Amino acid sequence: MDTTMDTTEFLFLDNKHGAHNYQPLDVVLVRGEGVWVYDVEGRKYLDGLSAYSALNHGHCHPRLVQALTEQAQRLTLTSRAFHTDQYSLLLQRLTSLTGYDAALVMNSGVEAVETALKLARKWAYTVKGVALNQAEIIVANNNFHGRTITAISFSTEQLYRKYFGPHTPGFIAVPYGDSKALEAAITPRTAAILLEPIQGEAGVIMPPEGYLREVRELCTQNNVLLLLDEIQTGLGRTGRLFAHQYEQIRPDVSIIGKALGGGMYPISAILADRALMDVFQPGEHGSTFGGNPLGSAVAIEALNVLEDEQLCEKADQLGRSALAYLQANKTPLVKEVRGKGLLIGIELLPEAGGARRFCEKLKERGVLCKETHESVIRFAPPLIIDKATLDWALGVIVDVLREG
Repeated sequence: MDTTMDTTEFLFLDNKHGAHNYQPLDVVLVRGEGVWVYDVEGRKYLDGLSAYSALNHGHCHPRLVQALTEQAQRLTLTSRAFHTDQYSLLLQRLTSLTGYDAALVMNSGVEAVETALKLARKWAYTVKGVALNQAEIIVANNNFHGRTITAISFSTEQLYRKYFGPHTPGFIAVPYGDSKALEAAITPRTAAILLEPIQGEAGVIMPPEGYLREVRELCTQNNVLLLLDEIQTGLGRTGRLFAHQYEQIRPDVSIIGKALGGGMYPISAILADRALMDVFQPGEHGSTFGGNPLGSAVAIEALNVLEDEQLCEKADQLGRSALAYLQANKTPLVKEVRGKGLLIGIELLPEAGGARRFCEKLKERGVLCKETHESVIRFAPPLIIDKATLDWALGVIVDVLREG
C-alpha cells in the first residue's frame, strides 16, 4: 500500500474520529488473501477470527470477487419494489440446499433475528391463538443475537443492556442447556424458543448432547416454534451445513447470515416452510437493501463455493484434528478446550490474567485471535485453511500459552 502513514498514525485517527464502541487489537490491516492478512507495515498474519465466522471462504476468494465485480457492473440495487433475476436465483439456491420451502433475505444478522421474532409473534396471534400483544419468546442466558434494542432487551449481559432501556417486553430467559428449565417456562402464551446451537459470543459454550433434540420435542408437544440462530455456526463452520444437524433435528426457522455473504457483502436470511413463511403479508416487513441483486449474486456464489470446495467436510476433519491437538497439549493455564469443527474456544483459568494479553502475544507471533468474555480465546480460521498452516498456528497458540 502506497502510504506514508504507519500503525500509530492510523490508530490516532481511529481514536480521535471514531466512536469508542470496540476495543480492537492494535493492528491496522490493509490487505487480505485466503487465510492471510497484511498490516500497513507489510507484516503478515493468519486470520484466526474470520470476522466472527463471516469469512468462512477466506479473504477475497477469486470466485466471489468475480461474482461481485460482474454483478456490480450490471445491477446493484432496485429495492424489492421490483423483481430481479439474482434474488429469484438465490431463493432457489437457498431452498434447494437447505430443504426449506422459502427464504426471506435481509442484510445483517440481527435483522434476520428480528425478522424471525416478528414471524413468530404474528404466527402466535394468527395461527396459535395467543391474545394480541401477549406472546412470549423463551431465550437462553448468555445469549447473543445482536445489539438492536430488541436483541439487547433479552440479553443477560449487563454491558449490552444496562443503559439502553426501556427494553422490549415479551422475553423469558432460562439457563442454556437445561431442557427442564425450558419446559417449566413454557406457557400457553409461548410463541417460540430462540437458541444458538453453540453460544459463540458467550465463549463457545456447548450444550449437553441431546439438548437440542429435547428442545425440538418440547416445541412439537407444546405447539411452539423453534428458532435457531445459525448466524455464526451455520454454513460449514462447525463441520456441518448447520450445527443443529449434529442432533438430526429441523428447526421451524433457521437464521443465517455472516458467511452467506462470503466475507464480501452483508446478507442474511431466515428459512422456513411455506405455511409458516406465508404468515407475512405484503408491507408487514421489508428492507430497502434486503435481497438486492449485488448481495444475491455474491451469496449464490458463496453457496456454490461452499459445496464445490467441500468446506463443511474440511471444517469437520480439520476441526477434529485441531481439538485433539489442543486438548492433548493443554497447558496449566487452560481450563477447557471446546468446540465443533473450526469454531474453538480456549477457556483460561482466572490465574491466567485474562485472554486479552494472550491475543496480543499471538498477534506478535503472526496469529490474530480475539478474546471473548475476558477468559476465552476464540479461534476460528477460514474454512479454506490447509492442514500445514493450521498445524503451524496451533503450535504457536500452544507455545504462547506455555510461555504464560
